[in-house]
Amino acid sequence: MTTIKPEILELWPEIEWITDPGLRSKTAKVWEKALERSVLTIGDLNRIPFTLLCGPDLKVTFMDHKRAVVHIARDSGNKMNEFFGDALPVDMDVLISGAILADVGKLLEYVLDENGHAIQGTYGRLLRHPFSGVSLAESCGIPPEVCHIIAAHAGEGDMVKRSTEAYIVHHADFMTFLPFKQRNAL
Repeated sequence: MTTIKPEILELWPEIEWITDPGLRSKTAKVWEKALERSVLTIGDLNRIPFTLLCGPDLKVTFMDHKRAVVHIARDSGNKMNEFFGDALPVDMDVLISGAILADVGKLLEYVLDENGHAIQGTYGRLLRHPFSGVSLAESCGIPPEVCHIIAAHAGEGDMVKRSTEAYIVHHADFMTFLPFKQRNAL
């Protein structure tokens, strides 16, 4: 079994929630590969805003948002399993892996300007993070059920039939994004 690098476990302690060792290892590998290909560092992820759509004064970091999405998705999946059981089962490993990987493509979408601020790069303008995220995930052997969550979590997913796990991640992501965006519009 592949050992997960300590820096990935420090970035993502929630990766340990994935019970399947193979999926856990592959999920970590996607983050390793994204960091290798990105100009962003782990330090940048803990400092840059989680979105470029809410203006430069946004104080919520990429990792604050990402970890909140994973926690909300996990709690929601557990409650759905508790209340609905076999009527609407949620695969928790797929859900957690998908939530952890949903925005991994932003590491290829974003670059830093001359002042160290995150901006969308040329690659990101051409291939938004759901597309680059799926590409990274597939290159590491992530199963289609998880790649579906990555592909469907953002607005691009409005054109496909989402799995239950994809709905959960989509809503966890947007409930922690839209209030910030709306607040700036008021």
